[in-house]
Amino acid sequence: MSTMSYTHGASDVQLLGETISQNLRRTANRVPESEALVVPYQGYRSTYREFVDQADTVARGLLARGVARGDRVGIWAPNRYEWVLVQYATAAIGAILVNINPAYRSHELEYALQQSGISLLIHARRFRTADYTAMVDEVRPRCPDLRATLVLEDDWEALLRAATGISAAQLAERESLLQFDDPINIQYTSGTTGFPKGATLSHHNILNNGFFIGEALRYSENDRVCIPVPFYHCFGMVLGNLACTTHGACMVVPGETYEAGIVLRTVEEQRCTSLYGVPTMFIGELDHADFKRVDFSSLRTGIMAGSPCPVEVMKRVQSEMHMPEVTICYGMTETSPVSTQSHTDDSLEKRVSTVGSAHPHVEIKVIDPETGRIVPRGTPGEFCTRGYSVMLGYWNNEQATREAIDGARWMHTGDLATMDADGYLNIVGRIKDMVIRGGENIYPREIEEFLYSHPAVSDVQVIGVPDRKYGEEIMAWVKLRSTAQVSGDELREYCRGKIASYKIPRYWKFVDAFPMTVTGKVQKFKMREAAIDELQLEKAAAVQTA
Repeated sequence: MSTMSYTHGASDVQLLGETISQNLRRTANRVPESEALVVPYQGYRSTYREFVDQADTVARGLLARGVARGDRVGIWAPNRYEWVLVQYATAAIGAILVNINPAYRSHELEYALQQSGISLLIHARRFRTADYTAMVDEVRPRCPDLRATLVLEDDWEALLRAATGISAAQLAERESLLQFDDPINIQYTSGTTGFPKGATLSHHNILNNGFFIGEALRYSENDRVCIPVPFYHCFGMVLGNLACTTHGACMVVPGETYEAGIVLRTVEEQRCTSLYGVPTMFIGELDHADFKRVDFSSLRTGIMAGSPCPVEVMKRVQSEMHMPEVTICYGMTETSPVSTQSHTDDSLEKRVSTVGSAHPHVEIKVIDPETGRIVPRGTPGEFCTRGYSVMLGYWNNEQATREAIDGARWMHTGDLATMDADGYLNIVGRIKDMVIRGGENIYPREIEEFLYSHPAVSDVQVIGVPDRKYGEEIMAWVKLRSTAQVSGDELREYCRGKIASYKIPRYWKFVDAFPMTVTGKVQKFKMREAAIDELQLEKAAAVQTA
């Protein structure tokens, strides 16, 4: 056994050398009458035969709208059946699907539209309190590439009718031009520069990652997977949708967004065999008032990912939720996303103290960030991964691509990890100061860049502080201009509607200066330590007062 922190996922199972639509058709030919997609809250249900027919209709409708191979088609909507059909329809015609976070507001929407050059935007009319149509109208004059929009509630039927003008032969001709290494998806992930970067993924990237997720979970046409995680993220569209369609399993969508009670009811009523979520979601389900009344006997497996899982939570999920084969995953959007996963028969210790071992056909090494040399096992270093899963690059951002992927095609994750004697990885920290709040990856620099636009703000530093419910919460340290006066509530209101609500700091601290090194670098770790001490004192004082 190697004493150095290098391993690879040796596998007798070959990579899939096909496009997403070729794979979907193969599945539909094998299990045409098995259920493919069930969305109870929309009253939607389809078999694989029906699902392929409907995806083809959407694909022909897009061709009728003039969507060319390589065109960027944006989708801005919560989880619904149309989202899934658009995912597979764009893949069939070689358009590049651009996922837009439903929580985005006008500032972020405009950036995504401009940076990716979206020519057709498919979007919901609204979501919760957000008026999507109004925000699109607001930013549209500044987005010259945006030729057309399609509102799901208003224009969907017209899209389907337009499909009659395109024959099956014309769709087949377009499909025949596609290669599995073609870019097919752009997903935005924030960076330390403060601006989101579009991770560009191919058929080969995400189809194979979904396939090997399904292999690890032993999916077949007998499985029904409850997917309460968002489709705009790899967790939903790859670990969820593509893991299902590569194996003939059924995608079950409990709601537009996560609600613990609805998830529990869906698992029981739809007899789901697998359930996904970040630890916060599972905690919400375990603590729900209806939990004791739910029949979990159909469940056997699932995925918990996004942040570390507490031991007691894992124990309860395995026993009380009837999920003895639940697994843990680690990955990032840039790697399609999963690089490591625990096995369905791994010990409890491996599932809670590690993020699993290398995925099939994926290489992993842990290096000294300063020298680039591989470190001995058990020694912390930067987690790097290489293989089919590494993205093509960041869309229209060669510099950022070179910074992330080295000349030997190793993806540098920025995460600190250790590798044990068995090749299992444990994430021990982050080189980047990313905050993980309830499974959402939040990069402080993006929030800082936005807050700089407030006229009262001279300087700002954003950090994460521990939180019992979400794992971490956001705190902003703000240095005001000499004559300015503004409160945390006023800054919070300034953010509302312009950046996603989960990025708005919960805590605000006004300071005259930040802790700095002698060379002028901000010491965020000292800010974090001070903030934790202050928050603990505040809580103690509140308890004494009560």
